[in-house]
Amino acid sequence: MYTVDLSGRNGIVFGVANRRSIAWAIADKLNQAGARMLFSYQGERLLGTLETLTSGFIDPVLVECDVTEDSQLDHVFDVARQEMGSLDFVVHSIAFAPKETFLEPFSNVSREDWKQTMDVSAYSLVAIGRRARELMNEGGSIITLTFLAAQRVVPGYNMMGIAKAALEASARFLAFELGPRGIRVNAISAGPLRTVAARSIPGFGTTASRASSVAMLRRNIQQQEVGGLALALISDELGGGITGETIYVDAGYHAMGMILNPDEEG
Repeated sequence: MYTVDLSGRNGIVFGVANRRSIAWAIADKLNQAGARMLFSYQGERLLGTLETLTSGFIDPVLVECDVTEDSQLDHVFDVARQEMGSLDFVVHSIAFAPKETFLEPFSNVSREDWKQTMDVSAYSLVAIGRRARELMNEGGSIITLTFLAAQRVVPGYNMMGIAKAALEASARFLAFELGPRGIRVNAISAGPLRTVAARSIPGFGTTASRASSVAMLRRNIQQQEVGGLALALISDELGGGITGETIYVDAGYHAMGMILNPDEEG
């Protein structure tokens, strides 16, 4: 069995909130491969959870950060420089939209809610990428997390779908700009996962059930499958030639066109 070895590699993971977070599934895989990580957290209320989750990790570094504040982002990367010297990867798993944007018709979104959603969910990748490039002295890998609503209408996702579209475009432009430095930038589009954040979206349960019934593999994915792809994209040996991509881990759901009833298959 081939084993990815990330011993001696350093990175930052943004977005671990609890054990069900996609960012946690990725971090767990990276830890098993031997990587050392700095984790950001937003607010003291998340510190205890993160301390517990990372207690067995390789010399983890925990830094508070609100990604809408440039000074706090600067601090994260200053700490990374002091503690690690250089970076090999960054995982961006951050998204937020006010509750009202999921409940109201899309056309009712306010200017302020639009700005806040875009700032947290899309611009943060650009801000992080700009800082990360200065510490990726020998190239590296930046990964962000997206969803099918960036490309297709998923009722109820509304403003978050718009932000994910901007996020995917931003990842491609970063990949182009940072490519000469040997830095790869990719987006992972995960299928419906029952994270704490996802369960707060109206109709999510129906969406997840529907996806499992019509996906090519006739099931929903698991967090560790997203973690496995992230591990491959960060590995120079497995993902060294991949950049500017949005890669789907959704059991084949995104590729379906005509949806047949089970008794009509074949």
